[in-house]
Amino acid sequence: MRSILKASIAALGLAAMTVGGTSASGQSLSGDLKIFLDTSNPAPRATMEAVIARFQAEHPDLNIETTVIDREEYKTQIRNFLTANPPDVATWYAANRMRPYVDAGLFEDVSDLWNEPEIAENLASTKGAMTIDGKQWGVPYTYYQWGVYYRKDIYEELGLNEPSNWEEFKANCEAILASGRKCYTIGTKFLWTAGGWFDYLNMRTNGFDFHMQLAGGEISWDDDRVKQTFANWRELIDMGGFIDNHQTYSWQEALPFMVNGDAVHYLMGNFSVAPLRDAGLTDDQLDFYQFPVITPGVALSEDAPTDTFHIPANAANKEAAREFLRFVVSPDEQTEINNGSNLGQLPVNAMSSVDDDKFLNEGFAMLSSNSPGGVAQFWDRDAPAEMAKVSMEGFQEFMVKPDNLDRILAKLERARQRIYR
Repeated sequence: MRSILKASIAALGLAAMTVGGTSASGQSLSGDLKIFLDTSNPAPRATMEAVIARFQAEHPDLNIETTVIDREEYKTQIRNFLTANPPDVATWYAANRMRPYVDAGLFEDVSDLWNEPEIAENLASTKGAMTIDGKQWGVPYTYYQWGVYYRKDIYEELGLNEPSNWEEFKANCEAILASGRKCYTIGTKFLWTAGGWFDYLNMRTNGFDFHMQLAGGEISWDDDRVKQTFANWRELIDMGGFIDNHQTYSWQEALPFMVNGDAVHYLMGNFSVAPLRDAGLTDDQLDFYQFPVITPGVALSEDAPTDTFHIPANAANKEAAREFLRFVVSPDEQTEINNGSNLGQLPVNAMSSVDDDKFLNEGFAMLSSNSPGGVAQFWDRDAPAEMAKVSMEGFQEFMVKPDNLDRILAKLERARQRIYR
């Protein structure tokens, strides 16, 4: 579904808010600015329309035309519109999900923006996710943390503390199993949740650079370092740490195991907090910690899926587009975009304010200062779509039948040689 909105100061009732109309270079902005969005769900759409209205108020001589496309349709249409009739600004995703359009010459190099001190300093934690071949190809506008959500009240009952390393992580699991509960709930029916476990186990075992090289097809699935990741994973499987029959549950269907106290942890994104609260867990019962160290000396990296804005290479109004990107990542806009009444996620600007929410504050602190290894985008964004699909099928099979590992890795290696060629 596609809808087009034309913004004007009169229509938006924002004339009184106009504070200027020049770009960072001091030039007056005018002409047309076409923006394509995939934020078709109600809250993201309203948030983006409000952002554009505020930008319009600062640049009254611009004629802004906004096109909103259903997110799934957007994914199938993006290459066509970038090639044939590109807008000036388009939403997309970071890391390898933008690589096809970078490699095809369809996204503009915006490294000049990242050389500006306000962006370079305040968005430093996300720079790696926007970088390909040493250049930056867009800016982020929101992200959210992954980590280990757990039942704090059960930890207190069993006398457990948040683990800081792999041995403590496993020892906690042994104590939880001895109490008659499972350690981890998960629903792998739709595969991607197993991808989250692989991300963390591989990044903690081998590091961020290795993980990204594997996602990029540069490392064999037969590599002993990959096998060590699965060996670590198997320790948790063999002790019975995961709920039974997880392959029959979606991620939502796995939530009741944690709500009812039948399982104690969920490795998941921050979007899981709202349904856990809605199901009756209080913040006194629910807490969060960073996935612990496995290999000493390996810098901690995190999954933090990042949504982004880009300038198509053949955009007609690149000056206004650059100014819009500066505006979107500014501290005040980042605070507003990501507050609880809008996206309810994390601002990418370190100078922004985080909404007064326990888990958002913990996630912001973790991603801003405690993730020196890098920020990954999640396996099905970092790996090409076909490789992500076949590998996540393998991850799920491994969790159910770990004795099949050699056959699974051989299949993934054949896929790597075919897909990346």
